Amino acid sequence: MRIAADGTWHYMGTPINRPALVKLFSTVLRKDPERYVLVTPVERVGITVEDVPFLAVEMAVEGEGESRQIAFRTNVDDLVQVGSEHPLRFDQDADGGVKPYVKVRGELWARVTRSLALGEEKSIDGADTFGVMAGGAFFPIAPASDLGDL
Repeated sequence: MRIAADGTWHYMGTPINRPALVKLFSTVLRKDPERYVLVTPVERVGITVEDVPFLAVEMAVEGEGESRQIAFRTNVDDLVQVGSEHPLRFDQDADGGVKPYVKVRGELWARVTRSLALGEEKSIDGADTFGVMAGGAFFPIAPASDLGDL
């Protein structure tokens, strides 16, 4: 099995077109230190994941600044509220752009497919940092001096 970077689940090279089946598989997906696996009571099967297993496909925002709350729904209907248990992380893609992710559960992450457009600057240890405030926490994206590079 394979999960493509676009979130499509494949079995023997063919996309799985039944959302209920994909959702079922997602409930038994785990991340071992060295690989992703589907875990059932009788077996543990490795699965290839091109980027991360899920996509955050809907976003809801309430409030502003330190009281801002951001929630996401994934392509397999997980609902996550950004905060200490479900932090945001920001990776750099091959072109130097920013790829945002939200932690769903365990070591399973979802790539955010919608623009956050909620960034702000905050001083961290004396350095101006650009990031996103949500759930009472600040999630840094990059030094503010690097904004021209993003």
